[in-house]
Amino acid sequence: MSSRVALVTGASRGIGRAAALHLADDGHRVAVNFVRAKDEAESVVDAIQASGGEAVAIGADVGTEAGVAELFGGVEESLGPVEILVNNAGVVRDNLLLRMTTEDWDDVLAVNLRSVFLCTKIALRAMIRARWGRVISITSVSGLSGNPGQANYAAAKAGIVGFTKSVSKEVGSRGITVNAVAPGFVETDMTDDIDEAGRELAKSRITLGRFGTPEEISAAVGYLASEQAAYVTGQVLVVDGGLGI
Repeated sequence: MSSRVALVTGASRGIGRAAALHLADDGHRVAVNFVRAKDEAESVVDAIQASGGEAVAIGADVGTEAGVAELFGGVEESLGPVEILVNNAGVVRDNLLLRMTTEDWDDVLAVNLRSVFLCTKIALRAMIRARWGRVISITSVSGLSGNPGQANYAAAKAGIVGFTKSVSKEVGSRGITVNAVAPGFVETDMTDDIDEAGRELAKSRITLGRFGTPEEISAAVGYLASEQAAYVTGQVLVVDGGLGI
């Protein structure tokens, strides 16, 4: 596969970091987006460059139009137009609905869903001109089945599913694929707060009996970004170890 320009949002740690490293290993030039974790984002860039790849770290809030415009301007100036977009940025503000604040609802929807709309909309301009593109958004099994205490998160992730299917039908004729990856429980910062009892309960529901790794999710991202996945669009690839069976 020829070298492409890939942008991964929220790429300073976890699944985003793994996706950035995987795409760089596949020969792509990678923009590593972050909001506050500058040192961690730069460590991702250092790792890519140490392996002979090309990468740049760009700080921007993808939940805002101004932040997204700044981000894409920086990527184009540094690497060129975005050809592979990985919408990974996400936050959690878990609470039962009756205790959830409007701010917690709005923050999660802005980072997890609004960012997907904003980044995809601007990325498609160059992709349509090039008649080639890959849009890959990280959703969640929570968006497919729901999860108590995560009404905001599940709503945002379910929104990504509908968004993915709709946009795939709009741009498929231009050689652009639009897909999503739905992880289950993965060893990241988001699952660090689960206590031991909660972890054991979760594992008991997973066919493979363990949490996944960021690298196992990034492998799915790498596949959907590849030429081998050129006939795959509008799909949600579930990578959950059998949690949803």
